[in-house]
Amino acid sequence: MYKSFYSLAKEPFSKDMRSTDAFLSTSYQEALNGLEYLQKSKGIGLVIGDPGAGKTFTIRSFKDSLNPALYHVVYFPLSTGGVMDFYRGLAYGLGEEPKFRKVDLFRQIQQGIERMDQEQKITPVFILDEMHMAKDAFLQDLAILFNFQMDSSNPFILILAGLPHLKTRLNLNHHRPLAQRIVMRYQFQPLSKDDVHSYVEHQLKLAGAKMPIFTSSALEAIALRSQGWPRIVNTLTINSLLYGAQLKKEQIDEEIVQMAVEESGL
Repeated sequence: MYKSFYSLAKEPFSKDMRSTDAFLSTSYQEALNGLEYLQKSKGIGLVIGDPGAGKTFTIRSFKDSLNPALYHVVYFPLSTGGVMDFYRGLAYGLGEEPKFRKVDLFRQIQQGIERMDQEQKITPVFILDEMHMAKDAFLQDLAILFNFQMDSSNPFILILAGLPHLKTRLNLNHHRPLAQRIVMRYQFQPLSKDDVHSYVEHQLKLAGAKMPIFTSSALEAIALRSQGWPRIVNTLTINSLLYGAQLKKEQIDEEIVQMAVEESGL
């Protein structure tokens, strides 16, 4: 409904947006720089941020930048099953038929990583999402599972992603073996007020907007209410477009944004 009213060619803030169309915020660029460093150094990286901060999109952009002839990516969100399901998933991701016992699975995964690295000259890239949900025993297992040649070699890239309290947990004494092996850490920050303005305008331009749709005061209200978190910016902007079209407002003002705030319960 709002697309035709505002003469947009497509819906803005699409989840399937290409990485080449990304808004180059400070956090996005810094996170990619950190991941590119991890690509060169190999080893373990940590990417954390609040819900809707842009973690998943940034990691997907990094994944898309990797040459599939040189890197093999295995993505595994922790919420999809139990711990043994996770280990089996890693084995499957490496092209192995999973063993039954945990000790055999560990050996199988390590040998699969080494074969891929040494024989095929391909670096396995493991992306483990929602790691804030991991149990302590699982985090301790990772320090063992990704220890090669008495910690003298890193034939892999492992990205741990999750909410900020994952960082707090890793600082506990019993997780020091894992925390001390993390070579890259990045925590997403919210967009600045100016970045929120530019982000909304960037997304609308990608959708085909020819004229400014939001007033400056409307963008100020979105920046204030969202506190700079992209997912909330997206929600408020889309709801504002819906209300604006419904009320036949050629330009969306602060009053329309307030209606969207109340509708979103923010």
